[in-house]
Amino acid sequence: MFSKSKSIRVGDRLLCFDKPLIMGILNVTPDSFYDGGMYQTSHLIRLKAERMLEDGATIIDIGACSTRPGSQEPDEETERSRLNLALKEIRTEFPNTIISVDTFRSGIADWAVKEYGVQIINDVSGGNKDPEMFATIGRLKVPYVLMHMLGSPGTMQDNPIYEDVVNDISLLFAERIRQLSEVGATDIIIDPGFGFGKTIEQNYNLLDRLEDFRIFARPLLIGLSRKSMIYKVLNSAPESSLNGTTALNAVALLKGADIIRVHDVKQAFECVKMIEKIKL
Repeated sequence: MFSKSKSIRVGDRLLCFDKPLIMGILNVTPDSFYDGGMYQTSHLIRLKAERMLEDGATIIDIGACSTRPGSQEPDEETERSRLNLALKEIRTEFPNTIISVDTFRSGIADWAVKEYGVQIINDVSGGNKDPEMFATIGRLKVPYVLMHMLGSPGTMQDNPIYEDVVNDISLLFAERIRQLSEVGATDIIIDPGFGFGKTIEQNYNLLDRLEDFRIFARPLLIGLSRKSMIYKVLNSAPESSLNGTTALNAVALLKGADIIRVHDVKQAFECVKMIEKIKL
């Protein structure tokens, strides 16, 4: 269960983690906490994808279902329609791009992989919301981002309680990795889920102890970009939290992050470059 797995198969390519990679966020939702409503047309989607790829993104993560605290999820048909617009545009204009789809629905995962050759499924619920997700991933043989979330987006910030945030998440990861392995899923990326059912103090405890997740020997994805754990500490807003995001991304990289998921790819790319210079 804890065998070394620092590369993953994405389609017909092998994605290695000799140095950290950047996953650029493309939200095609009207209500995401930072950029909701900004990318609702093919033209704007194309421009955003092009800029992220030029700035250094290796993966584009497309989300069509907002997971901000208190959000209400759209039905499956709405999610599919939003994704279809973005996937069609990116696959046409940038056919070799590694695409991740951010969804908790196995039906969406199945459709996205078969229809558009999506290479990665990013499930914020860690398999909690759809009991068919793990079996679907095992059948599709695509990399899976196993994220931790306590509760659901609508309730996750209602007094989240842990005995020990890192140990509790690690125990859940161990069980979920076992379940995924049993259905034939091999390429598993873990994400401790910053901001998803954690207080500010729990988030910073999690970041401080990020090295503990090395026990799993799996690629580690970190998503800190412009989250409330940054702008609440700075008494600002998501729009003013780029500098704080870069600072925490640097900490995460020094503590072993393999993928950083960000809204601002250029700044993240520069951060990776600086940290890699230190590591030399």
